[in-house]
Amino acid sequence: MKDLSVSESGILYVVATPIGNLEDVTLRAVRILKEVNLIAAEDTRRTKKLLRAYDIETPLTSLYDQNERWKSTFLIAKLKEGLDVAYVSDAGTPGISDPGYILIRRAIENNIRIIPVPGVSAVIAALSVSGLPMDAFIFYGFLPSKPGKRKEFLESIECEQKTVVFYESPRRLLATLQEMDSVFGDRNIVVLREMTKIFEEVLRGSIPQVMAKLQGRGIKGEVTLVVAGKEKISTDYSDEEICDRFELLRKDADLSRRDIIAKLASEMGMP
Repeated sequence: MKDLSVSESGILYVVATPIGNLEDVTLRAVRILKEVNLIAAEDTRRTKKLLRAYDIETPLTSLYDQNERWKSTFLIAKLKEGLDVAYVSDAGTPGISDPGYILIRRAIENNIRIIPVPGVSAVIAALSVSGLPMDAFIFYGFLPSKPGKRKEFLESIECEQKTVVFYESPRRLLATLQEMDSVFGDRNIVVLREMTKIFEEVLRGSIPQVMAKLQGRGIKGEVTLVVAGKEKISTDYSDEEICDRFELLRKDADLSRRDIIAKLASEMGMP
């Protein structure tokens, strides 16, 4: 641990931890968690399992969504006193659909040094085995939980040509796939469930094929979805021309979004 007789700000370490299999922790992460003066964790109960597995006895405190604002103030004060602090989320890399953003912003504002300790990320792990293009992708975190909002969001990204990654609740998975089928059509998708754990499962295929594999099953565990981007269509029309025509048709109150797309496809000879 750091010698507190030296009056300088401590270091905030942002530490990635396993998403399931405890063997996925890095040697550096174990060393840092042993050396810091304090570990802040999204869920101290879950983090204690990791600490016990590697004989880490560093004091532990909580920092989660509901207390991040005031707890960040407490941790910044500790860092200013010269203590080194590590922050870990429940699993994976902090701040990626997990708490951590407010603490990191406060540290930056207070000129506190921040060091990443990289490791597991469910997004990257899922992409690496997806078989879908990885040269460019977009991660949107968790989809909206309400069906109307969820469908509206999916419609807003229907034309995205990059590979898209989402997190989803197992309870909502089939409903989400049905909406994706309605909005995206017959695209390839990969559903990854319980990654790195005993019952890890990877399902690949078109959206209807994957839905058929999941029908009638009790779906449990963390779920990551990797969806192929929209196939680029060769057309004589520029993107600007298509967008201009779309905006013009939107002024017709009698046309729904789906009607406009159908009309554009017909006029411009595109699927």
